[in-house]
Amino acid sequence: MKQRALTPVLRTLALAAMMFMSALLAPTAFAEKYASIVIDMDTHEVLHARNADEVRYPASLTKVMTLYMLFDAIEAGELTLDDRLMVSRFAASQAPSNLKLRANSSIKVRDAIGALVTKSANDVAVVVAERLGRTETRFAQLMTAKAKSLGMENTRFTNASGLPDTRQVSTARDLAILAEAMIVNHGASYHYFTTPRFSWAGKTYKNHNELLTSVEGVDGIKTGYTRASGFNLMTSAKRDDHRIIVIMLGGSTSKSRNAHVTALVEAAFDTYRIPDDPNDPRRHIEMAFSAFNGTGPDINAAAEPMLNGQRLSVATAAKAIRFKTLPAPEIEPETIEEEPQEILLADAGETAPAEFEQGDATPTSFEGATVVIPAGRPAFSVSEYEARQFGQ
Repeated sequence: MKQRALTPVLRTLALAAMMFMSALLAPTAFAEKYASIVIDMDTHEVLHARNADEVRYPASLTKVMTLYMLFDAIEAGELTLDDRLMVSRFAASQAPSNLKLRANSSIKVRDAIGALVTKSANDVAVVVAERLGRTETRFAQLMTAKAKSLGMENTRFTNASGLPDTRQVSTARDLAILAEAMIVNHGASYHYFTTPRFSWAGKTYKNHNELLTSVEGVDGIKTGYTRASGFNLMTSAKRDDHRIIVIMLGGSTSKSRNAHVTALVEAAFDTYRIPDDPNDPRRHIEMAFSAFNGTGPDINAAAEPMLNGQRLSVATAAKAIRFKTLPAPEIEPETIEEEPQEILLADAGETAPAEFEQGDATPTSFEGATVVIPAGRPAFSVSEYEARQFGQ
């Protein structure tokens, strides 16, 4: 017997139920990416750590090691800032974010540094890799060896950019070691990480690290993002002769990541203001980081998707009853057959739109993005989902 097609109302209810279940499951997936560590660089004391030794994907934090190797070469006299690096066909083919370098062209070392720090250009990363290691694969092996020599025991590099590769892994603790090594061993070059913008071929690119201009004392160092890694940030700040390093991995948006890292930075500097307890040497640290050291739902808040300014699990739980009783709006099929937008295609590789900054895209929110439903089903945008299911 021929089955009758679902009415628009029933079809919408079915999709809504599926979206609701996806929303309930999403926080766990994001939280599994979360890791953080805060270190007092002067004493090497770990002020805070959560999942700090769990393996994660570094994404474009990889480029900090690429730059470390480049600074090594400059200090060894192998390169100067005005030397030109040749662009191979392979380098020119790298997925965005890139400078759209053309094969057989060249770029000065000083411009390569600016492009890596601000634009996080993947083609430039390969240009550097091929100049220093002949091939990117061999350069990645040299990167891994350098990481081991610095004490980064749980890190392996397979490329110079941080583009998705399941074999390329690190930990929050290892990345903190890298940040400290950069500051200590290449202090004369560390100022590049404060570069606010970089101009190339008539275009100006703003540094992705928004904490440089919003948090007192922050003077570096790098952001990163792929779908697999979430939103990452390696940062360092100095106030009153105290320097700290903060690593956060696995944020759900750059906005929540930035807010979380800001809170970690402020907590770190609070430890210097809280009086010491002679009977409990870590009492002042525990007090400063009390909001991050519990077991409640706020711990991984930065790694949890947001709806209407609330964590997704809170929003869906609070409105579950209302969700069930809302009448479903009449929706024409064509209004939900949307083309997925770039923001959720971070790992699409060569099929990604040419303008998408893969590997280090840091949009401030998912507003207007498309939530893709598996198995080819129609998709809702986030704003439509909120409006339809929560009546807003």
